Amino acid sequence: MSDTVKQSAGTTRTTIYNAGVSQTSTNPHTLERRLGPFDAAAIVISNVIGVGIFTSPGYIAQIVAHPVGIISVWLIGGLLAFAGAMAYAELAALRPRSGGEYVYLREAYGPIAGFLTGWTSFVAGFTGAIALGALAVSEYIARFVPAAKDPTPIVSLPLGLVTLTLSPRTIVATAAIVALTLIHVRGLGPGRIVQNVLAAGKVGALLLLVALGLAVGRGSVPHAEAGQAIFSMNWLAALIPVMFSYSGWNAAAYVAEEIRDPGRNVPRALALGTAAVVVLYLGVNALYLYALPVQEIAHPTGGQGDLAVAIAATTRLLGPGAADVLAAVVVVVLLASISAMTIAGPRVYFAMAQDGAFFPAAARVHPRFKTPAVAIAAQAIWSVILVLSGNPLKLIYYTGFAVVLFSGLAVSALFVLRVRYPNEPRPFKAWGYPVAPAIFVVASLIILINHIRTYTADSLSGMALMAAGIPLYFVFKATKRRQTSRENL
Repeated sequence: MSDTVKQSAGTTRTTIYNAGVSQTSTNPHTLERRLGPFDAAAIVISNVIGVGIFTSPGYIAQIVAHPVGIISVWLIGGLLAFAGAMAYAELAALRPRSGGEYVYLREAYGPIAGFLTGWTSFVAGFTGAIALGALAVSEYIARFVPAAKDPTPIVSLPLGLVTLTLSPRTIVATAAIVALTLIHVRGLGPGRIVQNVLAAGKVGALLLLVALGLAVGRGSVPHAEAGQAIFSMNWLAALIPVMFSYSGWNAAAYVAEEIRDPGRNVPRALALGTAAVVVLYLGVNALYLYALPVQEIAHPTGGQGDLAVAIAATTRLLGPGAADVLAAVVVVVLLASISAMTIAGPRVYFAMAQDGAFFPAAARVHPRFKTPAVAIAAQAIWSVILVLSGNPLKLIYYTGFAVVLFSGLAVSALFVLRVRYPNEPRPFKAWGYPVAPAIFVVASLIILINHIRTYTADSLSGMALMAAGIPLYFVFKATKRRQTSRENL
């Protein structure tokens, strides 16, 4: 194809993509551009920072038993996330539509590739994470209201393979999902206020915890000076949980259609949000290393459950009352994460439905609130079903590899689109291209292979779950064709 033809095709395609996302458009089927760079950065920060920063350091310390090695693996993971974010920034500026990697994979590798990432997001990626986060909210609220985590069934509904159970624990979790869903259905006005407040609370609490712990905490610098070999083959294995802790750095790309001046503000949001997360993660890990020897981080004695390391560290630094404060911080962290996913996920299904690759109703925009209300509601309903089923964690295990798979494929799409549309206007170009995105793709491939090799059975189950959606894709497309035929009559 000649450069002239490529440029013409690219210009035509850009016109098609941007026609539906004009800031001044009055089309009832498009979303409004009301988000600024800081709003979108707050979504990134909230989507990334979850309980992983509290739960994974102990596991990482078992693998990399040296303070410098621990800090370095978090730093390298952060740099990889930043490289991925910059690749997404170019893709989102080039295709400023809702949907994130659904749009990029569809554009580079075809509609079925795009569908698979969106289908996985709906079945488990966003919905499973929301359900798991909501159940965790009930667990940590129980430190203050013990009945919040009571699993005693009030009503049970057997449905063959699963039983849906209503209990005090699932009621609390469901209430969290429903409340945030209603807020985000009401529009970007109230939605972004709540999201920004939760994100600010999350960041402020972590910064305060780090500042107080390092300034007045009863820690010891020598804790950070002892350990085994700094680097070993285990270091690469430690990168896997680190990268999972960083997952979500691409969140602003999902809402590109609602960000003002996306060519400038999407890259700003991705860069600011990801950089802020890297700094916070390094600070929290420095706090752990100041509070505890590496051996105790790996095998904490002063904590309980998933928050063992965090509780042991804050208790050592700030006293026994710090455990209650930490539990309150975790509730805010979880609510902010659920809120961010309630914003990001439905934009994927909305974009799919517009293309005829999902339930048609999900393409509707609320006439008053200008949100993809049906898509938001659909995600909430499935998330609540997963909560009531009692075991969303199994779905997360099954599809964990998909996070790395699809983000790696999306970054590789950058190379495909550079070649396919070399003359198409690009408001932003990925920093460090081609080296930085190539390193990200290679690292993703290595992590993916290692994860599938380690969790083969779960990964095969996840692949089967993803493949099960392919027949639905053809059903959706047939429905779209019939609808288009009726409209053309």
